[in-house]
Amino acid sequence: MKFSFAHNNINVLDLEKSLAFYKEALGLVETKKHEAPDGSFTLVYLGDEKTPHLLELTFIKERTEKYNLGENEFHLAFTTDNFEKAYEKHKEMGCICFENKEMGIYFIADPDGYWLEILPADFDV
Repeated sequence: MKFSFAHNNINVLDLEKSLAFYKEALGLVETKKHEAPDGSFTLVYLGDEKTPHLLELTFIKERTEKYNLGENEFHLAFTTDNFEKAYEKHKEMGCICFENKEMGIYFIADPDGYWLEILPADFDV
């Protein structure tokens, strides 16, 4: 029996704000969308147009309070072919939340406070 990654999911409080952030900050695009028949939730799948991996954003219509992310030890990582340009863009956006200059990486935070790791393309994982 073998398994393959399909997607990662995060819940978002403001779907439009999150969609705009992921498009601007990481160039992710909507690949598919599912609306609950009763309108109670929406699932939007985002992709990078290079890999099959998807990020699922779950928007629950009646949710009004921010999500409790606890210690927020979970994160997604992205590589970029132009680390310096990405850093400048994220700095301009004001979304850099942590830098580890010794390792040559940094993190950005999305509108809900999820951390996203940014790595140069040649980063040795």
